[in-house]
Amino acid sequence: MTAKTVGVIGGMGPAATVEFLSRLVRATPAARDEDHLHVLVDCDPAIPSRTAAILEGGPSPAPRLCMIARGLERAGAQLLAMPCNTAHAYLDAIRAAVDIPVLDMVSEAAARAVVGPVGLLATEAAVRSGLYEKAFHERGIRILSPGAEDQEEVTRLIAAVKAGDRLEALRPRLQLVVSRLAREGARAVVIGCTEVSLLHDAGSSLPGIDALDCLVEATVREARREER
Repeated sequence: MTAKTVGVIGGMGPAATVEFLSRLVRATPAARDEDHLHVLVDCDPAIPSRTAAILEGGPSPAPRLCMIARGLERAGAQLLAMPCNTAHAYLDAIRAAVDIPVLDMVSEAAARAVVGPVGLLATEAAVRSGLYEKAFHERGIRILSPGAEDQEEVTRLIAAVKAGDRLEALRPRLQLVVSRLAREGARAVVIGCTEVSLLHDAGSSLPGIDALDCLVEATVREARREER
């Protein structure tokens, strides 16, 4: 079986893109180099801020995201993955710009939930956009967003990861937010930001649905799916 070539719309942020690729390699059934997926990556840090666009009316990242998607398609990609949750607010525009499938990490994460309510750890822009609330509501599961102070803390933690701060020093702060979501009734947390994916660990007080892992699993599944 010949797997599809995967195009990755990256750069949001670079460390998260590298983490996606690392997890993709580990998740791919392979006994030798030749068994791995052919991956094309455009890690573009010049994509306008998704948060500024959604919360402040800043420049839309959609034109550049669509340009990258088309470039990857021209380069030979047969399937696109985008390891940035907030950028999925522009998923429809990207899908309209290309003739190849574009995976949806938000829907993939929602499909993993079996019980609610589910706490959401994501950028403020992702929370405000309603991406996760809509996807989980369609499956009858309620989303619990952090309170204002805790959301500000999540925002600070995301910025700290992007700045290269030590993850070990940040994890206890995230755990405090998770603990408060648990007290509010959350049965699990969805890790809806790829920087938060680097912080959440198995020692958390709540099980996590990591959208980055869900995207990795979907990428392997769809890239290796035989054409019918």
